[in-house]
Amino acid sequence: MQPDVSVVIVTWNGRQHLDACLAAVEAQRGVAIEAILVDNGSTDGTSEYVRARFPRVKLVSLPENRGFAGGNNAGVREAAGRFVAFLNNDTSADSGWLGALLSGIDEPAGFALVTSRIVYMHDPNVIDSAGDGVLRWGGAFKRHHGEPASVAAATQEVFGVCGAACMMPRAVFDEIGGFDEDFFASHEDVDLSYRARLRGYRCRYVADAVVRHVGSATLGTASPFSVFHGQRNLEWMYVKDTPGSLLLKTLPGHIVYDVAAGVHFARIGMLRPYLRAKAAAIAGLPRMLRKRAAVQRARRVGASAIAPLLDRHWLSTKLREKRFDAQLRASVL
Repeated sequence: MQPDVSVVIVTWNGRQHLDACLAAVEAQRGVAIEAILVDNGSTDGTSEYVRARFPRVKLVSLPENRGFAGGNNAGVREAAGRFVAFLNNDTSADSGWLGALLSGIDEPAGFALVTSRIVYMHDPNVIDSAGDGVLRWGGAFKRHHGEPASVAAATQEVFGVCGAACMMPRAVFDEIGGFDEDFFASHEDVDLSYRARLRGYRCRYVADAVVRHVGSATLGTASPFSVFHGQRNLEWMYVKDTPGSLLLKTLPGHIVYDVAAGVHFARIGMLRPYLRAKAAAIAGLPRMLRKRAAVQRARRVGASAIAPLLDRHWLSTKLREKRFDAQLRASVL
C-alpha cells in the first residue's frame, strides 16, 4: 500500500533508543506510513539489530556518518510517501502524532510545514521545543524551552520546525533543496525553515502532536561538538538566508550577539570551540555567499514578510534558555 507519510529517523550509535522510537512509529493510528531508519555508519550493531527486531522498517545503511542533514536527505531519497516526517531517534511519539501533524497542514493557506509539541522523556510536563524561532539579530531558539507544557497548549503559526519531530510535503522538501549538508548537525532545521519562508511557505505548531524526547542524546547540551556546530552554523544560516535589507539593519546587533555569546562560552569553559566555530564560519563564507545568491534569487517574499516573524528579545530569550540547559545538565550529572 502506498504510504501517506514516510517517517525518516537518523541514528548514529543510538541502538539503545530504537526500541521505544520504532515501536511508537509502528503504533501510529489512522495513517498509512513507512518507517525509514538511516544508520549513519554506526559501530554498535544498529543495522543488524533493526533487521532482526524491526523487519518492516526500511533500513538505509550509510558507510560513514553524514550528520543529521546528510542522513535525513539520504532517507528522503528512499521515501515513497507524499509527506515526509522527520523524527529523532531518542523519541517516543504519541500514537496520534502523525494524524495530528497531517491535520495541521493546509496547503491552500500556505501551511506546508508543521512541527510538534516536544516534551522531555523524563518529565513530559516540561517543553523541550514548541517549534523554532529566529532572533532578529541572527540566532535561533526553541520556543518555550524549559517551560511548563501547559504554556504551549495552543496551535499557532511559528517561524519554523524543530527537526526533532516535524513534517512537510515531499514536493516542498525537494523544491527548497532539502537539508544543507554543509551544516552536518545543528541549525539545519532553522535553515530549511528559513528557505521555505522565503519561498512563501508558512509553518504551524500543532499542540496535539506530542512527542517525548530524551534531548541532546547525540549533540550534548554543552559539548565542544555542539558549541562548534551551533556557533558555526548560525553564522552560515544568517548569511545565507537573511534578506539584504535586513542583513544591513541587523549586522551591528549580530556582532553584539556574537560578543555576548563569546563571553558566555568563555565563562563555561567553551571558548576554544566557540573561536574554532567562528574561524570555520569565516573559512566557509565564500561557499555560503554562493549559496546565498541562489537562495535570494529563488525567494518569493521580501524582508517585509520576514521581519515581523523575527523575535527582538534576544537577551532574555537566550538567558532563559541557557539557565534551563545548565540546570538540566546539572541534574543529569
